Amino acid sequence: MSFSIQQTKRFSRQYKKLHDNVAADVDDAVAEVGKQPLIGERKKGDLADLYVHKFRSQGQLYLLGYSIEAEVRLVYLEAIGPHENFYRDLKR
Repeated sequence: MSFSIQQTKRFSRQYKKLHDNVAADVDDAVAEVGKQPLIGERKKGDLADLYVHKFRSQGQLYLLGYSIEAEVRLVYLEAIGPHENFYRDLKR
């Protein structure tokens, strides 16, 4: 019972800038989210529609931001990046 996955423009731009070894870890994290969309932590306030899945790659903490459309079984990948300034950039 996995969900379909779609990327936003922001996510695809950020993904293209990643190194190959980090991109492989992101692919694994996306596969996990596709299988279990509620694995991430739901945010509050301005980002209430956003879930964030945290994982490590190359010794650094990365965050995968996504939203869920349960009715159509779809996960929208919103953003990917290191923890530094992740939420600030996402609010823009």
